[in-house]
Amino acid sequence: MEKKITATADTAAVRLDVFVAQKADCTRSHAKTLIEDGNVRVNGANAIKPGATLKVGDVVEIDVPAPKELNLEPQDIPVDIIWQDDDFAVVNKPQGMVVHPAPGSYDNTLVNALLFRLSSLSGINGVARPGIVHRLDKDTSGLLVVAKNDFAHAALQKQIAEKSAKRYYYALVDGVLEKDCGEIRNFLARSVSDRKKYAVSKEGRLAVTLYKVVERYTAYTLVEYELKTGRTHQIRVHSKYIGHPVVGDRTYGGSDRFGLNGQLLHAHKLVLTHPRTGEEMTFEAPLPDYFVRVLESLKPLKK
Repeated sequence: MEKKITATADTAAVRLDVFVAQKADCTRSHAKTLIEDGNVRVNGANAIKPGATLKVGDVVEIDVPAPKELNLEPQDIPVDIIWQDDDFAVVNKPQGMVVHPAPGSYDNTLVNALLFRLSSLSGINGVARPGIVHRLDKDTSGLLVVAKNDFAHAALQKQIAEKSAKRYYYALVDGVLEKDCGEIRNFLARSVSDRKKYAVSKEGRLAVTLYKVVERYTAYTLVEYELKTGRTHQIRVHSKYIGHPVVGDRTYGGSDRFGLNGQLLHAHKLVLTHPRTGEEMTFEAPLPDYFVRVLESLKPLKK
């Protein structure tokens, strides 16, 4: 599909990725991918900056490639669906499970399991990510909302984008935090030295995380994080930034004397509004057993 649009007074002065998302009827993240893959041109030149601002008269050409053929197989993989109706489901993802297929990991993902367990999934995110409204890292456990139709997907994604949906995580971090609570606010971008990692940067995308101390131990702190934005690796990078990386997170410098298979980071609570009824709903998932065992082995600091 190809589109050629001229920016007018009412569409100028907006970000290119926002413009592309509106005109191509896709998500902003998909628009960003289109731009970065060279499928968007402004005045005949490839646009490389999703955050570029349009001017009146700019001619934007958008080429949306046909979806790649990807035959995803439903797989009978156990998955903890804690709630569902005709519009969406809430899943408690285990540590070690990849959310959706990607190069090098096309099988045994959460999507493969959902295709087997659920009668329908939304198609907004294409053939590789049906139903996936937001993601968790492979080695992060906890709650994910999955859309069963495009109406629910768009409504739930809007809640996350507008920050009306609330997402809370528990993390065990190295060291003892001094402050009982606080806010971490900066910009995140891909690391210059390692493109698989992210780092605090002068540029990039705004990332905001709130934190609250739950329990202090001799050499660790159990922290509750609330995501105000949802950047890749956000909590893990922010934990490292404040000098308290998540235990077990080898990528970002977390310690591991417990023989863990990944970071001690768990999405334990999700608050959202039902896309059809408008009811506020709260979902919670208890800490996994391996997380609990680590906590039980630690000595709390005297208050």
